[in-house]
Amino acid sequence: MIRMPVIAVSRFEHFFRAAAGLDVDKSDLKRYSDFINRKLYDMLVVAEAAAKSNRRDIIQPWDLPITKGLQESMHDFRDLDEELDLASILAELAALPPLDLSLSEEAEARLPAVAGGLSVALARAIRTMEPDRKNPASKEWTRTIRVFDLLL
Repeated sequence: MIRMPVIAVSRFEHFFRAAAGLDVDKSDLKRYSDFINRKLYDMLVVAEAAAKSNRRDIIQPWDLPITKGLQESMHDFRDLDEELDLASILAELAALPPLDLSLSEEAEARLPAVAGGLSVALARAIRTMEPDRKNPASKEWTRTIRVFDLLL
């Protein structure tokens, strides 16, 4: 799995407040990191299958399964102008279970934006599923992540 370096807890907390009005803490950081790592890897597996089915030996940005909702969340992440140090995931690609195909430079460059979009979508999904809860508990994280697992 992709292993993101630990981001500053204060940045993480600020991001979730800005994205969805949620109060998260240090104990939520591992759940968040695991989610981003797993979903990025899942998306790369699907992208690899798309590239192979098109008889290409390299994964291109358009192979990534970006839905309309995720695309909008990626734009919202950019507009939030928050920093989560997501660009550092590129340095962690070597920790991935090996894929048969390589990523193009463009596909690799898109991963931080995808991770940012997933981050916004996760925060807002937690808020949507539990609109009255400001501080999501383990139960809310688990339930929301299960929904993502069904869809992505």
